[in-house]
Amino acid sequence: MDFLSRRITLFTDMDLLIIRHGLPNRQLNADHEGPADPELSDLGRAQAEAVAEYLVGEHIDHVVASTMVRAHQTALPLAEMIGSEIELRDDLREVDQHRNEYVPAEEMTLEDPFVQKMMKDPMSLFEGDFEGFRDTVVGGFDSVINTNKGKRVAVFCHGMVTAVYLQALWNLDTPFRMQTDYTSITRIQASSSSERRTVRSINEIGHVRHLLTVHRGFPKIAPPRDT
Repeated sequence: MDFLSRRITLFTDMDLLIIRHGLPNRQLNADHEGPADPELSDLGRAQAEAVAEYLVGEHIDHVVASTMVRAHQTALPLAEMIGSEIELRDDLREVDQHRNEYVPAEEMTLEDPFVQKMMKDPMSLFEGDFEGFRDTVVGGFDSVINTNKGKRVAVFCHGMVTAVYLQALWNLDTPFRMQTDYTSITRIQASSSSERRTVRSINEIGHVRHLLTVHRGFPKIAPPRDT
């Protein structure tokens, strides 16, 4: 690489930090009340504070969040600490955004109808439009990358959003190979001048390990087997 190419690469590279939201409350809405969009639990707020304190020294230039309440509330402590506005994006919303119930995985059991459905057909989570969800997520991250050249950006979003994005980057057969913890950090170095995306880490939890709960009943979804 010549000197000019190296200078261009340094200018266009950016650091993308993808942070999953903190633990939300359970929310069960009646059909007429619309989709569930729960706030953070007390533990989730503590997790949000912990990740903010960890990231405040990393010279974050910009804060982005999904428009879902749990992601926005997780982003607030860091945004307040560094004096940043929060850019809210609909294209980073979670796959469950249209469901009228939200139950944290820690509270689910094998008898839960949602768990039973997922065990029989994991892709049912995407309600028949996996490609549409994937393309929206990838487009959202590409937009963040292209508008933040040379910056370090913290993006607060969701577990399946992160998993689907990583699946797309690595061309994996399923998004169910990766599960991220509450307020974990996934780091990606990206170039807005090319399609280069380098995954630096996945699911960093050292800053929040003492605030993570144990999954009691919800099973990990095995990747679909080829038939």
